[in-house]
Amino acid sequence: MMSTFSQKTARTVAVVVFMGSPVAIPAFAIDLASARASGSIGEMDNGFIALPPGAGKEGEVLAESINAQRKAEYANVAEQNKITQDAVGRMMFEKIYKRLPVGTWVKIQDKWSRKQ
Repeated sequence: MMSTFSQKTARTVAVVVFMGSPVAIPAFAIDLASARASGSIGEMDNGFIALPPGAGKEGEVLAESINAQRKAEYANVAEQNKITQDAVGRMMFEKIYKRLPVGTWVKIQDKWSRKQ
């Protein structure tokens, strides 16, 4: 059986190793609605999200995760309907855009602006 000191040391080492790994999850992780509201994330007219001008790096992990999920879903919908993934993304943006609150960052035709 490990001594209390050894158990604490092992846990500390495990935490340090985990936090230093590229898959570490930030303690301040935010959800999509909060990220949109804070300006950390914006919606693009291709159906994906990105970091708008002036946004910090805090939204990167969230953007990568959501974009991966959307890409998989767009691929399924495209295959079922015999259309391109790009077409699905554009159609989804139209639906998403209608529900976005005023002030949310959007990128339309390669230009970032706030939804009016």
